[in-house]
Amino acid sequence: METIGTWWMWAAFAVFVVVAIGIDLLVMERQGAHKVTMKEAVRWSLLWFSLAFVFVGLLWWYLDSSQGREVANAVSMQFITGYLVEKSLSVDNIFVFLMLFSYFAVPPQYQKRALIIGIVGAIVLRTLLILAGAWLLATFHWLLYVFGAFLVVTGVKMWFAAGQEPDIATNPVLRVLKQRIRITDRFDGEKLSTMINGVKHYTPLFVVLILIGTTDIIFAVDSIPAIFAITSDPFIVLTANIFAILGLRALYFLLADLADRFHLLAYGLALVLVFIGGKMLIIDFVKIPIGYALLVTATLIAGSIFLSLRNSGESAHGAPALPRKD
Repeated sequence: METIGTWWMWAAFAVFVVVAIGIDLLVMERQGAHKVTMKEAVRWSLLWFSLAFVFVGLLWWYLDSSQGREVANAVSMQFITGYLVEKSLSVDNIFVFLMLFSYFAVPPQYQKRALIIGIVGAIVLRTLLILAGAWLLATFHWLLYVFGAFLVVTGVKMWFAAGQEPDIATNPVLRVLKQRIRITDRFDGEKLSTMINGVKHYTPLFVVLILIGTTDIIFAVDSIPAIFAITSDPFIVLTANIFAILGLRALYFLLADLADRFHLLAYGLALVLVFIGGKMLIIDFVKIPIGYALLVTATLIAGSIFLSLRNSGESAHGAPALPRKD
């Protein structure tokens, strides 16, 4: 597998991730169970966003001095595009998390712990999937076409499913859990299990964590092929993914109260997946410059956000709203 990542770059990034998660857990432990405020969510979101661009700045500086300006510019653009795609696709995760927390009536002060545990699991899972995906693509080039077709189909399905909330009660994982373990509808602080009349029961928080984990597997299957259409370098794919995931908890609390205002974002993300899948399908015949890919991706996402906000504003003032499918 060709990569710009040296052994010390992989090691340094691994140390950074461990330290970042450790600090996050330490801060969470000191704060205790509490509802995350909008101010706190904004502060953490800006921190993770800034760290991602500090990273790409340092990466550009290193590559510029060691491999030349052209390589530095190309790799930096790949990271930024991949980060933007992964960050945007993670918004869909957030909407699913919001539905799970609402369905199981998880108190706001307990949501933070569930998210951080889910994020740690997502980092481990995606690291394994990315390394496996990089090896498969390096060994079987034709898988690019499979990934591309899969993304196009996924994008089309996302377009027609936009606005339709999944029925959590019919989730097969939830049905299996109800058949195999004892589940109580009562919370016991942030505990995942509790004793009731001397019998061990699992709390709704445990069920939510399992569903968050299975949900991330589904989203990873969509998002990881998407970034491989941008670059096949496993170091860039992994770092862009991890930076997007590390900021997921803060982004959740930032957008949780605004989810309804971004109802058109799913359509923008669907078009992004179709575009990236198409780019992957023609990669051996037509080379789309990474700068154009970044421009198209940013335009689709920004456009869907702008139309969502404008439509929400018009609806709030009594103006006709764009048709929605829910």
